[in-house]
Amino acid sequence: MCNVKWVSILSILVFLNACSLPHSIQQTAKQQLLSQPELQSAHVGIAVMDAATGIYLYNYQSNKYFIPASNTKLYTCFAAMKYLGDSLIALRYVDKGSGIIELEGNGDPTFLHPGFPNQPAFQFLQKQSRILFTNQNWREPALGAGWAWDDYKSDYMQERTVLPIYGNLARFQLNINQVLSIPTAFKPLNTIQPNQPFTISRNWGSDSFYFSPAMKMMNSVSMPFHIATHAKLAQLLADTLHSVVEPAQFTLERWPDVVTIKSQPTDSVLSMMMHESDNFFAEQLLLMVGNDRFAVMNTKKIIDSILATDLSILPQKPKWIDGSGLSRYNLFTPQDMVTLLQLMQSSFAWKRITAILPTGNEGTLGGLYTNYAGKIYAKTGTLGNQVALSGYVLTNKGKRLIFSVMVNAHQSLPQEIRKKIEGFLTQLIDRN
Repeated sequence: MCNVKWVSILSILVFLNACSLPHSIQQTAKQQLLSQPELQSAHVGIAVMDAATGIYLYNYQSNKYFIPASNTKLYTCFAAMKYLGDSLIALRYVDKGSGIIELEGNGDPTFLHPGFPNQPAFQFLQKQSRILFTNQNWREPALGAGWAWDDYKSDYMQERTVLPIYGNLARFQLNINQVLSIPTAFKPLNTIQPNQPFTISRNWGSDSFYFSPAMKMMNSVSMPFHIATHAKLAQLLADTLHSVVEPAQFTLERWPDVVTIKSQPTDSVLSMMMHESDNFFAEQLLLMVGNDRFAVMNTKKIIDSILATDLSILPQKPKWIDGSGLSRYNLFTPQDMVTLLQLMQSSFAWKRITAILPTGNEGTLGGLYTNYAGKIYAKTGTLGNQVALSGYVLTNKGKRLIFSVMVNAHQSLPQEIRKKIEGFLTQLIDRN
């Protein structure tokens, strides 16, 4: 009888403890987020799940749709982790003999990117005397649907191409009275006016750069270049390789004679993408997944396939438009984000996930969660008037929680919203 009594008491305590966590999260959300003046007129969605049980501990408008901004990169990251293998395929080619190859680009964003000094694909192409370069696997416009067209000169909105080069950015560096350009093909058309502040610019739809007056003298400028045609891309590649590159129109069938050249470890590229929130990497990696699976680069085709298969479990079907989150047409719910993160932890090793996602005071979490390294692994998202953060937290009591906080239509500074979310999550870690 005594044992039965103690078992009953223990059961009640376990039940009360289980109930206390959702209540604690609810109170913390109210205090740190929902009652804050900066969020009173905003749209807010919150979802928190126990990673071990898959049980939701807290939901607030978590089945509502939000513009996710760069939280979209979590979906691209999942696709790349699952389908791109341990190393990226940079190129596919057929050797025709006598130094002649038929070449197909695979969308690799690391080709001649300054962040990757080891360039096996470039070294291979340098050895060829004649390259027949096809783009028949390309089925995508340079800019994505729902992107802000007037950001075309911003270094975070490079154009997408079948074979990126130098990250599809032209880089200009002032050296005394001379401006050095990489690639050299994009040397500015006009000349510097002596002793006058200047910067570099280009017009919409133009592949030419020029000096323009400015309030402050430039030291360095990075700006996306424009590739109007396949022939222009072939010419740029030829200028870089100092060899013959001819644009061609053939389909490179996946026969045994097709050889692949690998470039960088996939997870190294994903880590850079997630830490720096690199839009260009995200766009190109999603296209690479499509090219590897369907032999064509088309964002909609690969997104539709992933949503119909791997992500058919999502509680609310998202409107997924691009790889980076630049599009304001993207719509996801906090529950969608949490479900994806739950799928990631069941599909991949925890050590792999934490090597890719930034932790406290790293990457786009720099200056935030400074005493919580190893306690949070998450992806930020920021567009005008939109802030999001989704990921994992490890509480002081040893629980792993999956969370998503999405804030849309706020009119505060983004850093103010980020600080409010930080207050919510750090208390979640400290108190539970």
